Amino acid sequence: MNNYLDYEINKELGECYLFMAEYDKAQEYYEKAALNSDEHAAPHMGLATIAIQRGELDTAYTHYTKALSLEENDKTLTGLGLVSMSQEKHEEAFALFSKAVGLNPSNSVALGCLVQEAYLQGRVEEILEPLERQYALTHDSNASVTLAGCLIYLGRNDEARGYLEEVLSSTPDNANAKDLYAHIAA
Repeated sequence: MNNYLDYEINKELGECYLFMAEYDKAQEYYEKAALNSDEHAAPHMGLATIAIQRGELDTAYTHYTKALSLEENDKTLTGLGLVSMSQEKHEEAFALFSKAVGLNPSNSVALGCLVQEAYLQGRVEEILEPLERQYALTHDSNASVTLAGCLIYLGRNDEARGYLEEVLSSTPDNANAKDLYAHIAA
């Protein structure tokens, strides 16, 4: 068999065992896939996921870093950001989540973590543009409420009101929007 076919088979088996939470078998096949191809990020992403499940953050960080060197995309950046966040490397996490959102504005995990990091680091102003971009792409009520919450935090209640009124006009039972609206109305 050729190396690419071996890679694909081993990667698929790794994914299957990972899905079944059989981490030792998944690790075995992901390691074989990585040996069959040193140009694909997927085995390292799988190995990072296994390491996270085992609570081995340093190992996960190593695998995400390798995956990132092979294929920079929003998923590798988000994974690395999550590990950095867990290790309290907050500036690094902020940078990684920002880059992930820049590559894929609809990556809700990266965006949610970016919001958390922004509040933690007092950098809320910096995330308005990515939130506005996601809202413009999706018109998602959660993005609108998050954006409104950030605007309220920054003292920009009139702008926040517009987003909240839009959400409440389409989904009047949205509890988060109602709470924020009541907060600025008080």
